[in-house]
Amino acid sequence: MSEFRWPVRVYYEDTDCGGVVYYANYLKFMERARTERLRLLGFEQADLRTDQHVLFTVHSIDANFVRPAVYDDQLEVTANIMECKRASLVFSQQIYREGDKKPLCKGTARIACVDSTTFRPCPIPEIMLREINHAS
Repeated sequence: MSEFRWPVRVYYEDTDCGGVVYYANYLKFMERARTERLRLLGFEQADLRTDQHVLFTVHSIDANFVRPAVYDDQLEVTANIMECKRASLVFSQQIYREGDKKPLCKGTARIACVDSTTFRPCPIPEIMLREINHAS
């Protein structure tokens, strides 16, 4: 699967009193990139809920904050599916300042597929598994 990158601009609201991106906002940037990665594969979150009766939720996330981003930085956030199991996906993610080769933040997110009514784990829809496996 080719590397997926999503652009993010750092706004004033993303920063803390020190002028750097507040750590929790890196997780928001990663969430956006994962959502856009699935959208590129043809899967809208709202449609998955109404048509397939599934939701994707973060099971666990591991993030390492290496260097700070600051106001008005143009960032690129990767979201690459490393593992696709019956009821979960694992994304490898990095955040880069545009033009830099060293990541500002890097992490791994395990995303669980759950039933939209019971919130219990359930299998990823077959159509989605086929598309993810075809793209890899």
